Amino acid sequence: MSVVRIGRWKVWAAAVAATLVGITLPAVTATPASATTTAYDSTYYKNAIGKTGTSLKSSLHTIISSQSKISYDAVWNALKNTDQDPNNTNNVILLYSGVSRSKSLNGGAVGDWNREHTWAQSHGNFGTSAGPGTDLHHLRACDVQVNSTRGNKDWDTGGSAVGGAPGSYTDSNSFEPRDADKGDVARMILYMAVRYEGGDGWPDLEPNESSTNGSVPFHGRLSVLKQWNEQDPPSAFEERRNDVIQSTYQGNRNPFIDHPEWVEAIW
Repeated sequence: MSVVRIGRWKVWAAAVAATLVGITLPAVTATPASATTTAYDSTYYKNAIGKTGTSLKSSLHTIISSQSKISYDAVWNALKNTDQDPNNTNNVILLYSGVSRSKSLNGGAVGDWNREHTWAQSHGNFGTSAGPGTDLHHLRACDVQVNSTRGNKDWDTGGSAVGGAPGSYTDSNSFEPRDADKGDVARMILYMAVRYEGGDGWPDLEPNESSTNGSVPFHGRLSVLKQWNEQDPPSAFEERRNDVIQSTYQGNRNPFIDHPEWVEAIW
């Protein structure tokens, strides 16, 4: 179900007005996302509406923790559905590259796609067991070699161009996805930070400002992820994905796809 979004024309209008009167505006930076309204506000999110900060995060954690878990093997077929190319139902869309590739080419060889954990497994050592290791809200289809290049790096801007993923960049400790995937990554990472709070026998996953987190249960950089959430709003692909994960597999939603403004409300 698509989110009804309030228009984002104010920055554009301000820039036009300033040009007309000869004023030079400073560079536009990310601003808080506009408030959104969804069909889930009176049902699924009813206990979170109107809250901010830790109260909002706690309420969302309780809501999205009601979740069915799947096996890591089952993730293969799930991604063939959640990441399906809307223009070619035989293919999936690959994260970081945007390439449309045959669903049948899943595996570990060059030219295949595999299961990318946007929240790297090593950042908390949760592996591929049912739970954070198989949570579809942060697992995406990805080219094998591009996935290897990303590895377990934190999120930041800059570096060298990534082969096979035009618009993506990487350096020794960070990865920057192409512009069309920046918001997707931010909302997946921050979903994980709300869903996994140290219960269920799993680590407390949290965002921070480091780009050298290694094996600790943190992922950075929060300030960059917040910018990406603003710069790349939820797409129809993300919204469909959220719906399919809830209705077919896990029964829970990524609240930041429905309400991207909640990122700023919490962090």
